[in-house]
Amino acid sequence: MKRTWIKNARIVNEGKIFHGSIVIENEVIAEVLAEETVPSQPCGEIIDAKGYYLMPGVIDDHVHFRDPGLTHKADIHTESTAAAAGGVTSFMDMPNTTPQTTTLEALNAKFADAATKSIVNYSFYFGATNTNADVLPTLDKSRVCGVKLFMGASTGNMLVDRMEVLRKVFANAGMLIAAHCEEQSIISANTTAFKEKYGEDPDIKYHPQIRSAEACAYSSSLAIRLAKENNARLHILHISTAQELDLLEDKPLSEKKITAEACVSHLYFYDKDYETLKGRIKCNPSIKTSEDRNALRKALSTNMIDVIGTDHAPHLLKEKEGGALKAVSGMPMIQFSLVAIMELVREGILSIEQLVQKMCHAPAELYHIERRGYIRPGYQADLVLVNPDHEWTVTADCVLSKCGWTPMEGQKFHTRVEKTFVNGDLVYSDNKVDQSHRGQELRFKR
Repeated sequence: MKRTWIKNARIVNEGKIFHGSIVIENEVIAEVLAEETVPSQPCGEIIDAKGYYLMPGVIDDHVHFRDPGLTHKADIHTESTAAAAGGVTSFMDMPNTTPQTTTLEALNAKFADAATKSIVNYSFYFGATNTNADVLPTLDKSRVCGVKLFMGASTGNMLVDRMEVLRKVFANAGMLIAAHCEEQSIISANTTAFKEKYGEDPDIKYHPQIRSAEACAYSSSLAIRLAKENNARLHILHISTAQELDLLEDKPLSEKKITAEACVSHLYFYDKDYETLKGRIKCNPSIKTSEDRNALRKALSTNMIDVIGTDHAPHLLKEKEGGALKAVSGMPMIQFSLVAIMELVREGILSIEQLVQKMCHAPAELYHIERRGYIRPGYQADLVLVNPDHEWTVTADCVLSKCGWTPMEGQKFHTRVEKTFVNGDLVYSDNKVDQSHRGQELRFKR
């Protein structure tokens, strides 16, 4: 029996910070001990975490690992390596791959592939299309994290734009619907107008005006109306505007069926950053104004934003060249999400307890993940140790995503992920990832 004692930590869990330690026994948390209490049985390994925060591993509800079919950009193994280095112990991957994850055959193939490749824990969304709404009731709800609905065209072009199909998706899903909300007719009209004025590929700075705040708010409003009509569970992904916040309720997660995610990119960047970072920060929905960013940041200290994710979406740098229409959308963020939000903690924008709520507890609660997301006896030992006083700068050589770059390059951080545990195993330590480790499928209580 393998027992590990992590002692002298500042444990952040369930709205509290306390000095204590935990005991890992094989895969699970066996004991949570306050102050100087010692384990009930001897431990073969002892880790002194003095001065460090110990928190549950981050659960990222929104990634694009590009596998299968787009593996020149990224794959499950490389991106789960980056996740482990960033303190992310579980991810939920999107269906816009090649082939798209819109059939049971493609879904099962992804699960089988991840079992051989992924260093951390995993699940996969099933993608809704204009033709597969009848398949949704047949999905294994204990295994599939949710249904992904593109109410705006993005990478992979999985747009669902027929009202009768949208109604059927909301009626048939029977599980959480994670929606990308941008109204395509507004985007198309804006695209035509900007091309007439500025040519075939307008400057990247016009991206937030083409994929506008109006397009986001209109689509999010429609999604909310359809969810209410069908008593469905709706999770609006990557909220990017102050307008959308007005559509949300400031209530505890347990009291609502319509929830929202903010992504690190929209919390960190704003439209002035296009001047220096150009296509590197092009994403859908677009990076918008400083007022939008500040409104999102302010909402982090409320219950309007429930989850912080990444929308981790690698591309090669050569694919990011061009303007508002030709540069592809998406950026790699998963390795730096936890330390980036720790910077917002340092600035007083949210507390570290709120960080843990929105990056660890809330994803587990929202998706009904079994025995993860909290530091509790009997839960899987998915944990991260964070040094709150280590200044460092992101350089290209530390990027572990296959694409080899990040818009965070040159960014100075003041905290560092020291160790990451997945199912009780130490998978990241001393700047090294255990490449032999394999995570587990997430399971869901339905």
